[in-house]
Amino acid sequence: MPQTQLEREEYIEQAYFFRVYRERLEQNTPAQEILGLIREEILSTTRLPMAIDFLAAELALHGRVSDGMKRLSHYFTPFQTFVVGKAEDEQSRMDMRIALQVLEREAEYRAEDPNPAALFVYQFECLARNRLGYDYGLRAVAADPLYDDAWRDWIERIRMQLGTVDFADLLYLRSEFHVEEIRRRNRDPDYQPSYPVLFGLQEGRIAWANLGKDPLYMFAALQRQLGYPAVPRSKPASQRPLFEPAVEMRFQRLEARLAMLESEAKGEFDISKFYKHPGDESAGDK
Repeated sequence: MPQTQLEREEYIEQAYFFRVYRERLEQNTPAQEILGLIREEILSTTRLPMAIDFLAAELALHGRVSDGMKRLSHYFTPFQTFVVGKAEDEQSRMDMRIALQVLEREAEYRAEDPNPAALFVYQFECLARNRLGYDYGLRAVAADPLYDDAWRDWIERIRMQLGTVDFADLLYLRSEFHVEEIRRRNRDPDYQPSYPVLFGLQEGRIAWANLGKDPLYMFAALQRQLGYPAVPRSKPASQRPLFEPAVEMRFQRLEARLAMLESEAKGEFDISKFYKHPGDESAGDK
């Protein structure tokens, strides 16, 4: 069945589903158990409980949630399926917890008044930050029901241009700011482009200001200036010691005592090295 836009309550429940799924994975709860429990918590007036039942069955049979999402293409978007599939791929660097957080934030944004430009930038940044690959990734993005034919055609075009053309350039050339620049340069206020304009004036200004720079700077500017959704990032490993210094000293003493007991059990314990010789006394004790 073709993918269509879902009702707002579906996206709200999806966001809850992805969030609770992630939180319980962090508690080391088995995925099969999570699906069984969370199904009872989801609003029964939505279609998500039936989708969870199907995902649980696919997980039991094939061991992958993404296989079930792929077969439910009328409910889950290709991008959602692609992200979860990458997280389940052993050769991918995508962590399942980050994948679920990505989908949670995307569902929250869809539940409001989603802007195709903001959603595309969010999805593109997800591909870039997590190194998921632009070829299959942008194909999944292009199949999203929020995009019309003009968007799909442009996404397919840039899929072939990435790597040779800067992403900020691609965004700038399809913006209202670029059209305004042509009108000003040619002194032709009636100029109309022959291609669909997909990004607004402010998006174009931000893209122009970031030409030749790391695209991550442009993503951050769009989030600051226009409220674009921010992509979740993996947390760096903690630099704090595993144990407090006092606890670490106790462990060292215990290890020393265990080493002594093991030496004694093997008959290798030499008590003479613990003797105190008179010559070792300090001058103050003489």
